[in-house]
Amino acid sequence: MLAADAFLDVDGARLRYRDEGHGPAVLLIHGWTLDLDIWAWQAEALRGAYRVIRYDRRGFGGSSGSPSIAGDVRDVLDLLQHLRVVRVAAVGMSQGVRVALRLASVRPDLLACLVLDGAPPHCNRAGPSADSDVPMDSFRVLARQSGMPAFRRAWAAHEFTQLMTRDAEAHRILGRVLSGYPGHDLLQPIQADSLQPIDIGTVRQRAIVLNGDCDTARQRRFGRALARELPAAHYVLIPGAGHLANLDNPAAYNDLLVTFFKEFPWSAS
Repeated sequence: MLAADAFLDVDGARLRYRDEGHGPAVLLIHGWTLDLDIWAWQAEALRGAYRVIRYDRRGFGGSSGSPSIAGDVRDVLDLLQHLRVVRVAAVGMSQGVRVALRLASVRPDLLACLVLDGAPPHCNRAGPSADSDVPMDSFRVLARQSGMPAFRRAWAAHEFTQLMTRDAEAHRILGRVLSGYPGHDLLQPIQADSLQPIDIGTVRQRAIVLNGDCDTARQRRFGRALARELPAAHYVLIPGAGHLANLDNPAAYNDLLVTFFKEFPWSAS
C-alpha cells in the first residue's frame, strides 16, 4: 500500500512528506519548481528494501513557507528527528544538491552517503551563480508582469524541463508537478539566505555525482568538477537522459541507486 501524504509543522512552514517502506533510510530532495511526486519511480523501486522519505521543500508543492536553502537544511533535520531517523542516504536533485551538501557538511554523523544529481554551478555557495543556465531575473520579471501561466509556458520550453523519453507517464508526472509550483520565490521579494560557503573538501561521505548524458554541456562540466573536488566521489552519466535523468531513464537511474547503496550498507533507523 502506498504511503499517504503526511504533514509536519516546522519553524515558518508546514511540510508535506511521505514515509514508506522499511530498512535503511533514504531521503529524496527535489529541485527547483518540483515536488516529492517527481520521485514516484524511485520510491517504487526502493521501498521494498529501504525506508524512502521524500518531502516538498518549503515553498514548493504542498509545503508552505518561503523558499530558503537555510530553511531547507533546518527542515530536513526537524523532519528526520520527527521520524526518528539517525542515519540516512541523501539523494539531491539539481537545486536539492545545495541542501544535500550542506546537510553532509553540518551533520556528517547523519549522512551515510550522497547522490548528487544535476548539481548547479558553485553549489557550495549561498545562492545562484551568475553563470547559471536558469535566467532567474528574467523569470521573476515575467512572473510578476505577465503572471504564473506565462512563466510556466516559458519554463516548460527551457532545456532543463525537456524530456528525452517518449514515455507518456513521464511527461504526465512532470506536467502535474510543474503545474503545482506556486512560484513564491518568483513573486515574493527576494530574501537572501545568510549562508557561508562550505568547503567541498570537508564532505567526506561516499558520493555519486551524476548527469544525464544529454544534459547541457555546462551542467556536465559542473558535475565533473564537483566529483573531482569531493574526496570520495565518482562521476556517472545516465544514458539517454537530460537534466531530469530520473524520469528520462528511471531503470538506469534506479539501478545506479540500488547498486551504490548495496556497496556499503548502513543500519536501518
